[in-house]
Amino acid sequence: MSNVNITSQLLDLDSTIDRIESGDFLIIAADESLLSQLPSGNWIGGTIPYFMSENGGLVSKDKIFVNAIEGLSGNTQPRITPYDSKSISRIAQDAPDNGFTITILPAGSDVHAEYAQNAPSFPNMFFSPLIGWVAGVHLDDVDTHQAKTVFGPGAMAMADKAVAMHVPLPADQMASIHIVNLFEQGNGPKIVFPSTGFSVDTCLVDGVETNLAQYINNNGIDTRLPLVADYNGINVNVSVQAVNGGDVALYAPVFADVEYQFATPVADYVASFNQAIKNQETDKASYGCNCILNFLYSELEGKQTGSLTGPITFGEIAYQLLNQTLVYMSIEKA
Repeated sequence: MSNVNITSQLLDLDSTIDRIESGDFLIIAADESLLSQLPSGNWIGGTIPYFMSENGGLVSKDKIFVNAIEGLSGNTQPRITPYDSKSISRIAQDAPDNGFTITILPAGSDVHAEYAQNAPSFPNMFFSPLIGWVAGVHLDDVDTHQAKTVFGPGAMAMADKAVAMHVPLPADQMASIHIVNLFEQGNGPKIVFPSTGFSVDTCLVDGVETNLAQYINNNGIDTRLPLVADYNGINVNVSVQAVNGGDVALYAPVFADVEYQFATPVADYVASFNQAIKNQETDKASYGCNCILNFLYSELEGKQTGSLTGPITFGEIAYQLLNQTLVYMSIEKA
């Protein structure tokens, strides 16, 4: 087996169809209007019109971001699998002994919620590199369109299933997952939620029962700052989607009985983000994605993020679901 690597290109519809028809194994991100025109083949896809291209951040319903798995041998081929909310717990068990898994979940679906709330406890999780993203829609279309994934072998678009590509690697290669997170727990009060979920109303703020929406409004909290929890030494963000009257909608679930704090304010989001990328060896990145909130708050349209390219997404997966985070995978010599 030769060395496996992943290439990325921003293509038009015809060029993408050519790649599919040549039998290549592809991970595809594009607006649904384009994904729906693609033929069946060795691919998985998700809806999103936001990308980080070689020339910088881009919003386009006419372009298709294509990652290709190169260097595969005939004997060992990737396996493409759909998962619903009941079977998604098998995703890590289905991973190759040596290799990696790339997955896409549709935002707002039951499988998204199941993964977000329970992935850390799935069997075999953290034993094999697992990276991916949450499909979304143009922000202008959030109220009228559903995020979808596509199971390429059947060219089936689905609003309620995840898709995954399990890719084996030769014995002399290994994949590693990397996370770029700007945020740390702040110095404010500790916030604890009574139940796990994407929508919250009451919580305990330093032990006192409080309505979170009122707390945010009364204290002038900048909702560009996520809630941050320390999960075994790793800062994990939960981003605020909207403050609606008496409840707060979140891009990822908060977990019951975990202590959160709003993140320390970032003086210059753009400069901090660029510095965080410089501190990483992103030139070794084989595959990655970045959060729509980083794209918006760092004003990344037309700007580059080091050498990283990929879809700009409604959530990032580095084993578990993350928010306001850039994730990437490197493939290196074992």
